[in-house]
Amino acid sequence: MKSVAAPPSAAPPAVDVDDANATEHLARTGSLPEYVYAQLRQDIFDMRLLPGDQVTETEVAAHFKVSRTPVRQALQRLQGDGLMQGYVRGGWEVVPIDFKRFSDLYEMRRLIETHAVRRLCAQAGDLSVLAGLRATWCVPAGERELDGPKAALLDEIFHQTLVRAAGNQEMADTFDRLTDRIRIVRRLDFLYGDCLHSTYEEHAAILDRIAAGDSEAAQRLMDEHIDGSHAEVNQITLHRLHSARATATTKPPAYVSVRVRRSF
Repeated sequence: MKSVAAPPSAAPPAVDVDDANATEHLARTGSLPEYVYAQLRQDIFDMRLLPGDQVTETEVAAHFKVSRTPVRQALQRLQGDGLMQGYVRGGWEVVPIDFKRFSDLYEMRRLIETHAVRRLCAQAGDLSVLAGLRATWCVPAGERELDGPKAALLDEIFHQTLVRAAGNQEMADTFDRLTDRIRIVRRLDFLYGDCLHSTYEEHAAILDRIAAGDSEAAQRLMDEHIDGSHAEVNQITLHRLHSARATATTKPPAYVSVRVRRSF
């Protein structure tokens, strides 16, 4: 099994807000909104909060034993990330599944990643970054990571690493934000889909073509890889989302006030 490195957009480490001294320290240092933001963000990515779940500032504040001000700041920041949206006065919900929105995100993903592999194929310099990726993805079936959540994180790192290696920082930052917005559906694919072994094979083939400088083949393989991922998004149902949360090691947060029953 492969060790999993922290993704580029990893949240700051958690602090126990039940400890009055810790909470007081966070408030004094001005990092309390950052803490609430990190915890809510992680609840979304770990599927304790699902698309359509609704919360209020009052309930979140009571849960974290803080005032509404840092909660509002955290929720507004999550709104900027495209993960939360307001629905009534003082109320917020995790952005619901919107197939048109995901189609747009995957179109942007395709543009960024095919551009990245084209630039990598054209680079005459050092492509040593590929060595680390090959150590993870170009391995026999018996050495592959079979844990769904860990494999999903490795998948994110693969794509983010390629984009960053292309050398355009603005493009890489945009791609990181895009990755956040599709993370839940991608993790569902690794939990319930049949993509694990095919992902290894497709990643290895892409790396081979980049190493060979075969731009046309590398772009075609990346395009097909993204198309396959997008196709899985269209198979998502509300039942799959709630089944994913039911299998989580922790229950839904106490501050979730309404669980919206939508059909997709």
